[in-house]
Amino acid sequence: MINVIREPLIFEISSPGKTAVKLPELDVPEKKDLLNGVPVRNDIEGFPEVSETEITRHFTRLSQMNYCVDFGFYPLGSCTMKYNPKVNEKVASMSCFTSSHPLAPEKLVQGNLELMKTLEKLLCEITGMDAVTLQPAAGAHGELTGMMLIRAYHTAHGNPRKYVLIPDSAHGTNPSSAHICGYTVKEIKSSEKGTISVEDLARVMDEEVAALMVTNPNTLGVFESDICQIADIVHAKGGFLYMDGANMNALAGITRPGDMKVDVLHLNLHKTFSTPHGGGGPGSGPVAVKKILEPYLPVPVIEEKDGQYYLNYDRPQSIGRVKSFYGQFLVMLKALAYILALGPKGIREMAEVAVLNSNYIRKSLEGIYHLKYDTPTLHECVFSDKYQKDYGVSNLDIAKRLLDYGLHPPTMSFPLIVHGALMIEPTETESRRDLDLFIEAMKAIDREAKENPELLKSAPHLTYVRRLDEVQAARNPILRWEKKE
Repeated sequence: MINVIREPLIFEISSPGKTAVKLPELDVPEKKDLLNGVPVRNDIEGFPEVSETEITRHFTRLSQMNYCVDFGFYPLGSCTMKYNPKVNEKVASMSCFTSSHPLAPEKLVQGNLELMKTLEKLLCEITGMDAVTLQPAAGAHGELTGMMLIRAYHTAHGNPRKYVLIPDSAHGTNPSSAHICGYTVKEIKSSEKGTISVEDLARVMDEEVAALMVTNPNTLGVFESDICQIADIVHAKGGFLYMDGANMNALAGITRPGDMKVDVLHLNLHKTFSTPHGGGGPGSGPVAVKKILEPYLPVPVIEEKDGQYYLNYDRPQSIGRVKSFYGQFLVMLKALAYILALGPKGIREMAEVAVLNSNYIRKSLEGIYHLKYDTPTLHECVFSDKYQKDYGVSNLDIAKRLLDYGLHPPTMSFPLIVHGALMIEPTETESRRDLDLFIEAMKAIDREAKENPELLKSAPHLTYVRRLDEVQAARNPILRWEKKE
């Protein structure tokens, strides 16, 4: 067993009197009360005292413990953790963009406004929708904005309605967004194919339902083949069809939500359009709508007149602002660079390769890991730990053991309709070599589950931090380091 050296805390490295930089004594007279009596803290109790060498080596070692998309494969299902082209970062770091101030007069940021308007037009073309707002900060914020638009429309027509229908395979943020907008959520059961039950939908859809929120392809990676019929059922009762666009990486350039009769959807620029995803942000969750909902879009709206771009606040039916300033400008810029670099053919190939990679993994692991649904899948596939459970090994054990192989685990225990789920989305950026490394590791873990299950149940063994007592960590978190005497 390899002995992994534990990296101490910066406080443990500390020794009294150490310092990274020593400056000469000041040669100018000291003048007191420069801050007019404002309390000033001269010392920070317990602040670590370390040398420059120790600081540099400590944080360099910590950085090497991080797993990132530049390091390896990130198979997190429904997250689309694709590699991010460095040219996007280069464009976004240009001083002409980074030095733009959000409060600058419109006449001084015409280029910025033109870029955003161009992105809006391209997103409309990709999605088949009529208008886009770039304001929402990320996916869940986009969902909330979309539901606010729907509620604003119904309210303007005399009845905000009471319910929102959501499939049992939906993202967890969907019911939250509906609830925050004042709606009661009703669940739609999945059919044996893993798709929305049209019969169940027809039974519960009535004039008190404001919208159906659907993810397509859904969280099983399955395309909702009855989507147009579903839209007709919802529209017949005056409701709206909302689409969670988190899985657009499977559709972009191939088909368009607007052509499926979707009324409103959000996109994740930090997923589909590589801006990037992860690390806590920033994200961007534009919302695209059909003409019927355009009057309610957040203000300001970017408009053009006589070759000049401006921000229009004079929209009496608008839901108001949903983001300070206009949104995450540099994230939008990266997405625009990505779309323009790929072009129409490249966008389509992006989705095709994402679907190919996912199905390559699925076919390679079928029979070794359990598939609850045998319906064809697109950009992601969902296995379960059912076969390994016969040996006392759970999806958590499998995920922890993957760390020993130098691989990031897939999404676990989601969607909830698959018990012990392992949700895998490779994206289009992974080579066959990297896919094979993951596949072989999963096969090896299956063999270990049969031959030495205790090895998996105590994994990981080769990481800096070993298996934690997750129950105790959740119930009794230690949030402060205290030096022991």
